[in-house]
Amino acid sequence: MALQVLNYRIYFGSQIVATTGLWMQRIAQDWMISQLTGSAAAVGITVACQFLPVLFFGMFGGLVADRLPKRRVLMVTQSVAASMAALLGVLAITGVVQAWHVFAIAVMLGFVTVVDNPTRQAFVSDLVGRDYIRNAVSLNSSVFQLGGLIGPAISGILIHAIGQGPSFLINSGACLLVVTLLGIMKVPSAVAAKPAQSVSIARQLSEGLGYIRRTPEVLWTIVLVTALALFGTNMPVLLTAFATNVFPGGVGGYSLFNTLVAVGSLAGALYSARRTDSPRLRFLVSALGGLGIGLILASRFGWEPLFCLTLVGIGMMSLLFMTSANSLVQMTAPHAVRGRVMSVYLLMLLGCQAIGGPIVGVVIDRIGVQSTMLLCGSIVGLAAVGAGLAMARQSKLTVSVSRSRMPLQIVHR
Repeated sequence: MALQVLNYRIYFGSQIVATTGLWMQRIAQDWMISQLTGSAAAVGITVACQFLPVLFFGMFGGLVADRLPKRRVLMVTQSVAASMAALLGVLAITGVVQAWHVFAIAVMLGFVTVVDNPTRQAFVSDLVGRDYIRNAVSLNSSVFQLGGLIGPAISGILIHAIGQGPSFLINSGACLLVVTLLGIMKVPSAVAAKPAQSVSIARQLSEGLGYIRRTPEVLWTIVLVTALALFGTNMPVLLTAFATNVFPGGVGGYSLFNTLVAVGSLAGALYSARRTDSPRLRFLVSALGGLGIGLILASRFGWEPLFCLTLVGIGMMSLLFMTSANSLVQMTAPHAVRGRVMSVYLLMLLGCQAIGGPIVGVVIDRIGVQSTMLLCGSIVGLAAVGAGLAMARQSKLTVSVSRSRMPLQIVHR
């Protein structure tokens, strides 16, 4: 297991605190903008502000990950994230925060994400090696979803009692803890060394894109991730509207909904960590289709307990898809281009949320949240079916019928 590696154990421990703080900030930020504006579209705009930098500059983040020492880069990005969270906390506590403050800080955090995420992915891969990468990805997902269980609950209590400010300050402290633990790691020289930079930036970007284009497993994974990002990862926007319009539970209801999604995601992460088989494209198609079905069912349930139960399934399907997609890309891409390949993967996963978030928010304001969730689920399901058929056609799968009593046979030609 990846936890056999000392450096990964240190990193893993830091992420337990860091992801809890991140979830606390997410809940506080979404609820703050909802209270300041009273609009689901504004929540979507906040998502867009945070992910637009990834959409426009994501490839350059991968280039940084491949060209500079990863630990040093992560220490810088986490320090900037800590300062942004502290600033938002002070604005909230002093009562002077406005919507444009939240949007501006979200943009700044988006630029942090541009560099931090591909560097983080490649750094973990360097720490544990190819043999443990799938297990490490699953463990990282488990920690993230564990934070999703604890963070929303703590943030909901704090918001109800004293406001959003403390959630931001706690996340700032969590980021500084990550910086401290990264600093005490004894990273092997092969990992810490600065990669050669003799090749031009344009050539390096071209190499990363060329590898993706030539590798069907990576290319199809990114296509599926794009469909997920546009219409299947807008739960903050959807759940904020559900908590205010359909099942009016206020911030407590919103925290509960996010916690239930995290419960399903944690279950999916733990299941994924136990799997030993290599990730396959057909599993990704099945998981994406399952997510689409979950969204459709949730949109039709008007009874809150049944809606809550469906959120668990949505969280599980989403996490199984993302963990397998991440593992497939990292296990396929060679070390020399992994940072750039992961940057494209993250560009589509995070950057497309900048497009999908505002669209979903506007549609909610026009036709209602339940109809919007039904539409999102239908699009995700159709995307999974369409991608599956296209893959089968590309692989030249045909169905032949034998005159014997044997069942139908699928033949590669």
